Amino acid sequence: MSSAPAFSSDVAFTPTVKSIQARKGSRNGYASMEERGSWQTRITPDLAQFIESQISVFFATANGDGQPYIQHRGGPAGFLHVLDEHTIAFADFAGNRQYITQGNLADNPKAYLFLIDYRTRQRVKLWGEARVVEGDADLMAKLMPENYRARPEQVILFEIAAWDMNCPQHIPLRFDATEVEAIAAARDERIRALEAEIAQLRSGQSTAPRS
Repeated sequence: MSSAPAFSSDVAFTPTVKSIQARKGSRNGYASMEERGSWQTRITPDLAQFIESQISVFFATANGDGQPYIQHRGGPAGFLHVLDEHTIAFADFAGNRQYITQGNLADNPKAYLFLIDYRTRQRVKLWGEARVVEGDADLMAKLMPENYRARPEQVILFEIAAWDMNCPQHIPLRFDATEVEAIAAARDERIRALEAEIAQLRSGQSTAPRS
């Protein structure tokens, strides 16, 4: 059995990674981060709020030979559920029936979630292990978004080993279509109100008696 890593960030910072950091001048900074406690290993309330507000996630796995695969999963805000301070769960909807992710997890439970919010220019990286749960109707009902038109096939449970939040550098600023529609609707309503006010003022001027 392998020994526990010295630091939670060792899930990503392998000896090879650390040697490259040393060669390129960033190792001292990350060593200081490690000594201060390294990456967090539990879901904080702020992180839970961020996770459950997302409508999209990238889910990475690798097969027994190490071949990586990234799959996108999406749904309405709240489709990602924080069950406790270590566990994220979501209903896995029926798709193209390739089952690459499920096959990878059967051979290698190591997994990774990448969350990015373009509106707030935030991104969160989560390392851990995942498994597929089939045939649990109660859990599926708990995780399935209300009135969402998709067929749930199984459940994904993700156990966090460590997580890190990146800086916003180079993240493009984008808005969801529904947010843009709401902003445009508010603008149009304001324009209509101003046009009505202008028309009323002009009407008052045209009917005012001349001196």
